[in-house]
Amino acid sequence: MRSLPLTLVARLLPVAVLAAAGVAMTTSDDSDASATPAGPSPQTSAPATGAAAPRYAKPPEEACTVLPESMIKDLVPGAKPAGNELKSSDLNRRTGCSWHALDDFDYRWLDIAYDVKSVAGKQKSVGGSAVPGLGDDASVTEKTTEDDDQGIREAVVTVHQDNATVTVTYNGGDFESHKAADSDEIRKGAISAAKKALGALDG
Repeated sequence: MRSLPLTLVARLLPVAVLAAAGVAMTTSDDSDASATPAGPSPQTSAPATGAAAPRYAKPPEEACTVLPESMIKDLVPGAKPAGNELKSSDLNRRTGCSWHALDDFDYRWLDIAYDVKSVAGKQKSVGGSAVPGLGDDASVTEKTTEDDDQGIREAVVTVHQDNATVTVTYNGGDFESHKAADSDEIRKGAISAAKKALGALDG
């Protein structure tokens, strides 16, 4: 019997571990500072308007339903469409879902993660190649790793739209040939999943 390489064993660790390692997002709380008048005045100026209300109040509650079943079957053959919910201590801010499967010797992993901040404002991606026409700002990074003579190709798409960030990770490899998945396939798959995941924020 062919034993699975260490790469696959590591990929099949609990989804919560991957979520913690793959999506590290920091929180920041806004503090209100009271303005002290510069001096006495017979008239009081009109109160300053606050920052614009954020576009999104919270991420999708059921992240495992944001991608159509047909897309999941296409991107992750053999995976259960129900997916695995990514655990979060604050579901009003972070949600996500993961799918993975080994179809014969062809392995694929896909996960999406949402992070919705409490304040509005455009965010900027750092690094990667720009993905035009996706959200306010989007980028994709790609890499190929070799572990135990097994290649894995991965693409990570990060999309910013107003106060929300959507991160999609898609990777795979052939555990018979030991070759990483095709670059074009992985890149396009990650971007197409990111488009659907982003659309679910308004849905």
